[in-house]
Amino acid sequence: MSQSPIFLIPEFKDRIWGGTALKDQFEYDIPSETTGECWAISAHPNGPNKVASGPYEGKTLIELWENHRELFGNVEGKAFPLLTKILDANKDLSVQVHPDDIYANENENGELGKTECWYIIDCKENAEMIYGHTARSKTELVTMVNSGDWDGLLRRVAIKPGDFFYVPSGTIHALCEGTLVLETQQSSDTTYRVYDYDRTDQSGNKRELHLNKAIDVTTVPHVDGLVDESTSQKEGITIKTFVQAEYFSVYKWDVDGQAELSQEHPFMLGSVIAGEAALLHEGVSYPLKKGSHFILPAETGDFQIEGTCTIIASHV
Repeated sequence: MSQSPIFLIPEFKDRIWGGTALKDQFEYDIPSETTGECWAISAHPNGPNKVASGPYEGKTLIELWENHRELFGNVEGKAFPLLTKILDANKDLSVQVHPDDIYANENENGELGKTECWYIIDCKENAEMIYGHTARSKTELVTMVNSGDWDGLLRRVAIKPGDFFYVPSGTIHALCEGTLVLETQQSSDTTYRVYDYDRTDQSGNKRELHLNKAIDVTTVPHVDGLVDESTSQKEGITIKTFVQAEYFSVYKWDVDGQAELSQEHPFMLGSVIAGEAALLHEGVSYPLKKGSHFILPAETGDFQIEGTCTIIASHV
């Protein structure tokens, strides 16, 4: 028996660096003028999504993972492995680094590590991000952190819309002001802050740094995450492969017309970041608009997308 697509209701997070781009660009009903994150496809306890419609309406993705593992090809693991977010970096994010699975499991109550990647949906002119560092040894890293030589330590990279960055655990990184990003990541909420520009919150307190753990997990010397991009075309669709890596594979589907597709993975995630279309499956038409997020379960089989839209798709 085939399984129909599962659409999810986004969850939103207020952040010191957030803004209104999630409302302005995606027409989401955001909770504040400093909304930094849309958790779009999440079964993480800090922000699980609910199913929007269909037989599982109102259930959380955690409940589906725990009670209907057949939807996910009976993939093993205690936690749903992926998390999709849209981030509005209205101001600079803190400079941070994430642990790998082994370190997180030992030091963060069994949490997964956090390898992630970013697709730049939009950014201001001359935008940049922090990606990597210049230290050649742990000793040099500690010296530069302790002396506050951030300009010397942090590597800045120019970015533009359509760029893709793979950010393995252990990579020092930060999104900078004026950037809107779709993030595909392991399902983890563990972040070690290295530097926060000495910012204070409304009460005048600086946010906590996690320097010991950060130095523990940082890869030294820095290694760029490998992105091996390729493009294929068939009728109605151009598929760009960004990365096929240990924790996830990520693609961009540019649909123009009618595309015939097939779901051959344990499950697939999809996020519409531009345009409008319909997903046709077994005689039912599901509207796809900018800001829709969905899961194609294990037994989806063949489906069509009709219209003009851009989707970021991923699978384990």
